Amino acid sequence: MLHKLRKLLLGLLVLIAAATAFAWYYDKAGQKADPRFRATVEAAAYVAEHPHILIDEFHRNFHTASGRYKPLADLLRSDGYIVNPSNGPFSPELLQQTEVLIIASALGPEPHEGLPAFTSEEEAVVLDWVNQGGALLLIADHAPFGGAAQRLAGGFGVTMHLRYARDDRFHEGWDNERLVFSRANGLLTDSMITNGRNAAERVNQVVTFTGQSLTGPEGSISLLRLSDDAYDWESRKVRFPAKGHSQAVAVRYGEGRVLVVGEAALFSAQVDLLGLKFGMNRPGNDNRQFALNAAHWLSGVLE
Repeated sequence: MLHKLRKLLLGLLVLIAAATAFAWYYDKAGQKADPRFRATVEAAAYVAEHPHILIDEFHRNFHTASGRYKPLADLLRSDGYIVNPSNGPFSPELLQQTEVLIIASALGPEPHEGLPAFTSEEEAVVLDWVNQGGALLLIADHAPFGGAAQRLAGGFGVTMHLRYARDDRFHEGWDNERLVFSRANGLLTDSMITNGRNAAERVNQVVTFTGQSLTGPEGSISLLRLSDDAYDWESRKVRFPAKGHSQAVAVRYGEGRVLVVGEAALFSAQVDLLGLKFGMNRPGNDNRQFALNAAHWLSGVLE
């Protein structure tokens, strides 16, 4: 009996080790930028002038200009922006160098990833910079990323709900974490960002990949409205209604603009170990154009 128990425990340990090794390998080798993503923009928004975009890489960001957001950085460069990584804490001197700041998937200090990723001094600098005319794209995915950014988002009146957004009705295929926002289902809001400058830039469908839900302040615009049946998932037995929540909120703050997004992969173009695509490279969605339109609104092309 003891011998059988030992064999069972040994087998269990082997399974745990194999699962851990696969998870580590998938994290390192999976979720990579798609080298075949088409980043060329035929009708660039900027030809004579070239606004600067900084992509934060100082706060343990899961998405960076040279990593998972390389397709986004390449797309924005093709559109006429000058895109550079930001490798220092936020300061007035740093932000004077740019028109748009992108913060994507920042993390708190290890091993407390859900704690604030930014110091209170940094947050004050960003708030003041936006108030004076700066433009911020703040992206915070599902836990623990929401916790790391919620204090900064709160400064702009945006509440992050810190869990996992799901919808059993409006999703792509069998996966209720692959949320569909379209004009057809009424969850893609008609707005300056979703309409673009002309018919060619009109966004009809955006697909997100889990993420968290958000609530914007009075006067904000919900771009990706969660359905009345959507919910914030915490466990098999614990879920919270997400009716009235959003996954993308546009806010005017002082003289500046803020776009807060609760899911990061929609602006990526990734391919996993099985060759599956998700993000701007996945067929059937307008995530690529949504990313361009978002940048156009932040930099003032769209009013």
